[in-house]
Amino acid sequence: MNSTVEDIGYGTQFASWYDRIFPKDAGARAVADALAALHPDPGAGTLEFGVGTGRIAVPLSVSTGPVTGVDSSPEMLALLAKDPGAERVTGVHGDIRAYSDDRRYGLVYAVCGVLSMLLTREEQQDMVHRAAELLAPGGRLVIETGNRPAIEALHEGRTRTTVFTPYPEPGTGLQTHSTLPPGSDLWQCSHVWYESDGTTRVGNELSRPAVPDETDAYALAAGLTPEGRYSGWDLSPYTEQYPMFLTTYVRGT
Repeated sequence: MNSTVEDIGYGTQFASWYDRIFPKDAGARAVADALAALHPDPGAGTLEFGVGTGRIAVPLSVSTGPVTGVDSSPEMLALLAKDPGAERVTGVHGDIRAYSDDRRYGLVYAVCGVLSMLLTREEQQDMVHRAAELLAPGGRLVIETGNRPAIEALHEGRTRTTVFTPYPEPGTGLQTHSTLPPGSDLWQCSHVWYESDGTTRVGNELSRPAVPDETDAYALAAGLTPEGRYSGWDLSPYTEQYPMFLTTYVRGT
């Protein structure tokens, strides 16, 4: 593995409250169940790019066995290590654009917009290329990432907009100040998390949403075959209206 890890600082800002925004709940378990159903050969191993605190890897490991999870954030990996259910998950401090190891996996996946955190086409291609090289013959790559058309529709032609998302717990919610400059590939979000006790937490992220044709092009260039494109984990057909999309690719036997 490349010993140089370039960390964008996501965990520095979000690790302490990441599980508040993306809870380890029934929704996470549903994603893990869908990935387990997509796994062509659990015995061949499972690899996650951008494992974070283990929100998906931990429940997935119950179904498929051990999961290796790569992340550039020491803060996120430290929280993963403290999860009492993570005994089947091996966290690795690594750069998903350059990660390699000595084995090949039946399933490699990058979900919850991990691909979008890479801010150029070249970096996104690098991640897909690394994933393809780590797949066993017949293996599957699953990507869930930001959907550019939906984000543009949210802005309705404006450079800036603000969205508040209430959460089930009374008094909690996420306010997002969203900036999408005309002609730019990059989407900037400033998030304010509201706790029920009146306290707030603030974090900023920059991402590069895509369209399925782009991720398909990355996969083809990496020697993979596009298989499916969907609007969510229920595998409903892709449409432009959902903020995330899901694509799957296979490596030939």
